[in-house]
Amino acid sequence: MAHGNTHHAAVHGAAHWDTSIWPFVISFGIFFALPIAFSFHFVYRQPFFAVIALGLGVPMILAGIAGWVSEAMGKGEGLSYGAMGWFILAEAMIFVSFFVLYWFLRLKEPAWPPPGSVELPRLMPLVMTAVLVSSSLTIHHAEHRLDLGDGAGFRAWLLATIVLGLCFLGMSAFEWNHLMHEGFNIGSNLFGTFFFTITGFHGAHVIVGLSIFLAGLPAAFGSGAAPGFIRTAGLYWHFVDIIWFFVVSQIYYW
Repeated sequence: MAHGNTHHAAVHGAAHWDTSIWPFVISFGIFFALPIAFSFHFVYRQPFFAVIALGLGVPMILAGIAGWVSEAMGKGEGLSYGAMGWFILAEAMIFVSFFVLYWFLRLKEPAWPPPGSVELPRLMPLVMTAVLVSSSLTIHHAEHRLDLGDGAGFRAWLLATIVLGLCFLGMSAFEWNHLMHEGFNIGSNLFGTFFFTITGFHGAHVIVGLSIFLAGLPAAFGSGAAPGFIRTAGLYWHFVDIIWFFVVSQIYYW
């Protein structure tokens, strides 16, 4: 009888998980933030409506990620380590396709960077690299403190990881703003298209990682975060860190 009740509860929980509203929220957010905003800005030349679309899409994406992760943690499911591995593999293939296309077109160009480009900063990407590498170390320490049962230490290192991630995004936004004020943007030339696409795509992954950490904060300061959740989130964060080395070496210094 107990076994039957356990099985019923597991099935009931799985059914609720399968019908979660949060994946739909994320999907609609992506729809507003990418194709709708892109069309308004580049096709219909309506930047005001593009900003409105982004203003709708980005919060929906972040809320969807936070809600989905919180819902899973509330059911004791957390994030699957194996599923995250497959997800990272899929994301890595997307980055590979970007880089292969970049290499192909770059090597075909008689001169690089093409006319209309500006000189990219040399010091800023090194600082950004140091910040992101430091955040990988801090999340590793957070995992270690959690394994030792040190809740205060775990929370401190997790907050340090979030702060470093936010610093990275802030520096990236500052760099984008500086380059755009110099007249360099995604439509300037081929290099501009690749620069803003690849760095923006990586920045989006940083935002997703931070959203996962932020969604785990209530549990970290409440009943305690599940070690499996933190290890899985940390695995994703290390992936984001590793990808950044490719971005820096290929986009900034080659």
